[in-house]
Amino acid sequence: MKITVIGAGNVGATSAQRIVDSELAQEVLLVDVADGIPQGKALDMYEACPVTGSDTKLIGTTHYEPTSNSDIIVITAGIARKPGMSRDDLQSTNADIVRSCTEQAVKYSPNSIIIVVSNPLDVMTYVALKASGLPRNRVIGMAGVLDSARFRAFIALEYGVSIEDVTAFVLGGHGDSMVPLPRYSTIAGIPLPELFDKDTIDKLVQRTRDGGAEIVNYLKTGSAYYAPSAAVVQMVEAICKDKKRILPCAVYLNGEYGIRDTVIGVPIKIGKNGVEEIIQIKLLSDEDSALKKSATDVKDNLNKLHLD
Repeated sequence: MKITVIGAGNVGATSAQRIVDSELAQEVLLVDVADGIPQGKALDMYEACPVTGSDTKLIGTTHYEPTSNSDIIVITAGIARKPGMSRDDLQSTNADIVRSCTEQAVKYSPNSIIIVVSNPLDVMTYVALKASGLPRNRVIGMAGVLDSARFRAFIALEYGVSIEDVTAFVLGGHGDSMVPLPRYSTIAGIPLPELFDKDTIDKLVQRTRDGGAEIVNYLKTGSAYYAPSAAVVQMVEAICKDKKRILPCAVYLNGEYGIRDTVIGVPIKIGKNGVEEIIQIKLLSDEDSALKKSATDVKDNLNKLHLD
């Protein structure tokens, strides 16, 4: 496998390091427009390989030619959120960045699978899909894996149990309109509504929605990258190893869940071909309404970009 990570900031560099440490690829390319940053970070990571025992080759570059024939392209490029800034505030600037990165990467790797991480996530995934010209199964947004991980973490903290026994499902857009599903979230197979009262569940859901902003407010000058990079690598591993994982990811819908021509987080089967199945689970009326509202919010933001 050959994997390209575009964007050598905290999310991109940490994703590259996790991929190298896990030996998921024979070669990893770290690309950034800031000359010296990808080269320096890549060399630093590669010098750690004799200690960690990874034989993955790591190259930093400002050019796309070396990325030719990449199997997976991870796009993390874009400006980061600052305190008080919503994901939507980022979208005009980041749309131009993501469009340019996608076009250049696909020029050299037309058979790749793209994982989008840049915010606002759902909108940027749509931008990458249109810019790439690839079929929808090969452009996937990383959102639900991260949001579900945050939900799991908060559930484990609240109930005082091992995180290994907690499963959680978060659908919808990656933002204020995300749709955590307590009925499909469990502790050792026991649904949350049987363990928590409504107020506690509502508190956990709201903290999950605010998960990224909570970290931004603590850091002041940066945003989350440890959890996002871990979520990226879970998706990369599912593709590299053809694991057929069932994960919530942002994908283009064309009628599934009654939603068309937008990107939103839903459960998918992910393997060597990217999106191998979009899984349609039964939703209660309020859950269905929340998912459709989330999709409408994404569409409203897409309309602001005037992509057509």
